[in-house]
Amino acid sequence: MQLTDKHRRYWRKNLNITAILLVIWFVVTFVVSYYARELSFNFFGWPFSFWMGAQGSLVIYVAIIGFYARYMGQLDIEHGVEESEE
Repeated sequence: MQLTDKHRRYWRKNLNITAILLVIWFVVTFVVSYYARELSFNFFGWPFSFWMGAQGSLVIYVAIIGFYARYMGQLDIEHGVEESEE
């Protein structure tokens, strides 16, 4: 199957958003925990590193999933590959 220019643009946008969201995931998961001792300021009444470990990272993960689902739904509609509701 030969890819059209429209398919290439769709796939490129998909790869770009996936890469950006994976970088955010990496920062939240590994960089924040690596620098936890240096991130000792209060955030919502708790030390930032503790808050991120307890619930902040989970909130960001859910936000990443929600953003990706919404973005891909809009991208599917833009490129005419949305799922039918039959």
